[in-house]
Amino acid sequence: MTHPMHTSSIPVFRQMLGALKDVLAKTEAHATARKIEPDALLQARLYPDMFSMARQVLIACDFAKGVSARLAGVEVPSFPDGERPSFADLNERIDTVLAFIEGLPAENFAEAATRQITLQPGTPRERQFLGQAYLLHYGLPQFFFHVTTAYALARHNGVELGKKDYMGKI
Repeated sequence: MTHPMHTSSIPVFRQMLGALKDVLAKTEAHATARKIEPDALLQARLYPDMFSMARQVLIACDFAKGVSARLAGVEVPSFPDGERPSFADLNERIDTVLAFIEGLPAENFAEAATRQITLQPGTPRERQFLGQAYLLHYGLPQFFFHVTTAYALARHNGVELGKKDYMGKI
């Protein structure tokens, strides 16, 4: 049986992470074809105080796994970030996150809408949400922000991308 919180999260993360993988593939091909050092694109920023494209991908992955785990009521796995991840590292991270979220049983999401979610427990920045608000007003917007920013950084650096690339396979 599917549950609304499962169908509102896992397929969305799957679609957008798949699209992000395709954006990374096109970005890597762009770098290779134009003899651009891959790190020049992976470390690209629109402004000095923002995260690089590679970091945007890692944060998008963190939101996909963290939101999914919390909604499913399981521990959020920890995946160490390399200092300067390569295209291969980022693709591996996306694959690892996809495998994790695909492995979450749909029945774990049965009570997700009303599950109490606490972020940064015991710290001055502690925030509490009910599951539905956490997904719709915090988790998905954060996830989409980082996916969109990674896409925009690739596009800004000349990678030929369009809306279909951003949306992925529906």
